[in-house]
Amino acid sequence: METEKYQKGIDKIQELTSADDDHPTGFMDIGEGLKDVAPDLSKYVVEFAFGDIYSRPGITNKQKVLTTITALVAQGKPQIGMHIKTGLSVGLTPDEIIGCIMHLIPYTGFPSVLNALTVAQEVFKEEGVSIQSSEE
Repeated sequence: METEKYQKGIDKIQELTSADDDHPTGFMDIGEGLKDVAPDLSKYVVEFAFGDIYSRPGITNKQKVLTTITALVAQGKPQIGMHIKTGLSVGLTPDEIIGCIMHLIPYTGFPSVLNALTVAQEVFKEEGVSIQSSEE
């Protein structure tokens, strides 16, 4: 049984990603692959992360995704690729994403930024996008 909050979360995910009938969460990994060990994980991801947090007013989807990318760079988390792809989906340019990551060098260090740039490079290649300017 889907709750109103679950549907709100699914609606937000579909707003952020390329969803279709076969893939209702688009390219977003909500933990479905872990159902055998954590059957309720995807419910929490959808309801809390997207139904509550991503659905909050106050900042745009672009700002939300850029904030998420920043946090994932700082933590060195592997989900950064999925959120870089989400950034492109909501209209962030490759230059904005790279600019954000580069801005983090003094705050997170070169290793975190180098790892994030490598992931961004892979996502951009997969998505067929490129950087317009490498310097300001």
